[in-house]
Amino acid sequence: MGFTITEEKFKELTPSSRLILLTLKSIKIADVKTLMKETGLSKRALMGSLKHLREESLISVKTCLTDTRRRFYCFVQEREEE
Repeated sequence: MGFTITEEKFKELTPSSRLILLTLKSIKIADVKTLMKETGLSKRALMGSLKHLREESLISVKTCLTDTRRRFYCFVQEREEE
């Protein structure tokens, strides 16, 4: 799949969480408005899935420096251990 997470862990995610993760993997960084447009999910479903993905450490949250009310979400790429 190209993800650094295991396929088993990916399959355990909800369909909306999987969709968000795949979207973030392709567009790299996005705010809530962009994710709503790209995925077609409601704000409530989106926020619940983002919370779950943050708790699982699969995405990171960045604060906009010019407007601290805005948040940007990024796919976390783990480095392989050698």
